[in-house]
Amino acid sequence: MRGRNAATETFPGGLAALVVRARPGKPSQGFLQAGPLVFPCALGRGGVTSSKREGDGATPLGSMRILSGYFRNDRFASARSTRLPMAATDAGLGWCDTPADRNYNRPVRLPYKAGHETMQRADHLYDACLVLDWNIAPRKRGRGSAIFFHLAQPGYKPTEGCVAISRRDMERLLPHLSRRTVLKVVK
Repeated sequence: MRGRNAATETFPGGLAALVVRARPGKPSQGFLQAGPLVFPCALGRGGVTSSKREGDGATPLGSMRILSGYFRNDRFASARSTRLPMAATDAGLGWCDTPADRNYNRPVRLPYKAGHETMQRADHLYDACLVLDWNIAPRKRGRGSAIFFHLAQPGYKPTEGCVAISRRDMERLLPHLSRRTVLKVVK
């Protein structure tokens, strides 16, 4: 159903769910279903797991609400056309990925002494980056951090545990997403 135009789709009240399945024979790639639309996606280099751990490179199995998002104002201003709370990134925004740190799996201001992701990246992956509620509340040390729904690398190369789609597909989906949308990673 890739040929359909999401802009002409009717999703009364927005999309309630996005369902992600691994691609048979290619566990680091998958398919994301949004209503009748199906998009290719990248998954973690470790495939999908029901026992997510920090650094395993796997995408967690389960349902995760989309909480909010970040965007590069200079590269992806169209991210504002969504019902999600969105914030523009700047060079000082990071995300802590050190389990022993008090700010584990939370946004931080850079420079930051503990290990972290830089949210304003040169590779465009976080030009539009949605925060999923994986290990947010409550947070458990070592259970995985920075599990996002973001932009894919060319060829849908594996992520470190996130779900990633093309820029074009993200632009199509964003207007239909809200805090009620759940991203379900299933087997």
